[in-house]
Amino acid sequence: MKTTLLVYLHGFRSSPNSTKAVMTGEAVRALSTTDNKYEWYCPQLLASPRESMDMVVRHIDQSQADRLVIIGSSLGGFYTNYLAEKYQCKGVALNPAVYAARELEPHVGVMTAYDSEEPFDFKAEYIDELRALQVKCITNPERYFLIAAKGDELLDWKEMVTFYSGAKQLILEGSDHGIADYADHLPAVIEFIEH
Repeated sequence: MKTTLLVYLHGFRSSPNSTKAVMTGEAVRALSTTDNKYEWYCPQLLASPRESMDMVVRHIDQSQADRLVIIGSSLGGFYTNYLAEKYQCKGVALNPAVYAARELEPHVGVMTAYDSEEPFDFKAEYIDELRALQVKCITNPERYFLIAAKGDELLDWKEMVTFYSGAKQLILEGSDHGIADYADHLPAVIEFIEH
């Protein structure tokens, strides 16, 4: 039996309860057969990027899976680059924050999560932690699948297209940062994971 560990990393201020995370989790669990098992790992990421990556790396290193696939949305897409390069595995990036330190610098301070009013402190040193995790450029673009929305109101889709040059890309006309029409594109994500 072959086992695939699928790691899903949510975005900044988001959670494992995000619509995309839940939909992806259901689709991935449905892929499991007696010969081909899928393990789903979608942790609540911490405010500290370094601590978040330490936690995820620990989980991956303890896994007995034969294969690893990382999916990440927004800030999770940034983390996907780091992990896909570290483990030389497949990565799916959904409207990724390719330069997260620059994007998040204006957000230093006390923030709340989207789906709870839980406050958390996004500290200035976290920007340096993000800089330390920055992938300058991806190796083996064929290991990556980018979904970028031209209607993303937070991040520049053109920057994503350039960063993932040579990778499989699905560029959406319109849509938004959260990829409201994600259900329509999930089959393409699943196909990329399986092949």
